[in-house]
Amino acid sequence: MTDKEYYDLVQPYHDAMKLLLTRLEVLNHTIYPSAASNPVHTVQSRIKKKASIEEKLMHRGLEPTVDNAKNVLQDIAGVRIVCYFTGDIHNLVNILKKQPDLIFIRERDYIENPKPNGYRSYHIIFGVNVCCLDAVEYFPVEIQFRTISMDFWAAMEHRVSYKKAYANKEQRVEELLRYSNTLEEMEKEFEKYNDNPRL
Repeated sequence: MTDKEYYDLVQPYHDAMKLLLTRLEVLNHTIYPSAASNPVHTVQSRIKKKASIEEKLMHRGLEPTVDNAKNVLQDIAGVRIVCYFTGDIHNLVNILKKQPDLIFIRERDYIENPKPNGYRSYHIIFGVNVCCLDAVEYFPVEIQFRTISMDFWAAMEHRVSYKKAYANKEQRVEELLRYSNTLEEMEKEFEKYNDNPRL
């Protein structure tokens, strides 16, 4: 994949991501009556880099071509939404699923079903309608929803574990799971004071 092919590939994904970010910004200040109750704490977004796209395709045994990237990868555009409470995540997901111009593609609920090491998050992919001069096409955008405590745990786990080998991996996983469970218990205690209704 040449640099030009890469930039041509990602442009509509970037447009789809911007459209979805605008929608999320509107929902953030309209979903609840009080401005002080906005559900979103922070938003991050990214377009997958050329090397990362190529590496992921080759890892799957595919040639790193534009066609393979379009046909196989659904996380070229990614958004991370950090909310205050799990109830806020569920509310935003339910509202997005009801939007008539978004196509629901896939979801993975790692909040209800955490990974063995304690990773918790809610991943969902939507097809976003991008209007071009002579056509309309949907491009996938992956959203990762986390609460503040989930994001803190994931950041710390990445910092201490990424591409590192440990002598006792099972013990390490047990420790990470224990930390995740502790943060989840704290989060549930704080959520008792959350005034935002479950929609």
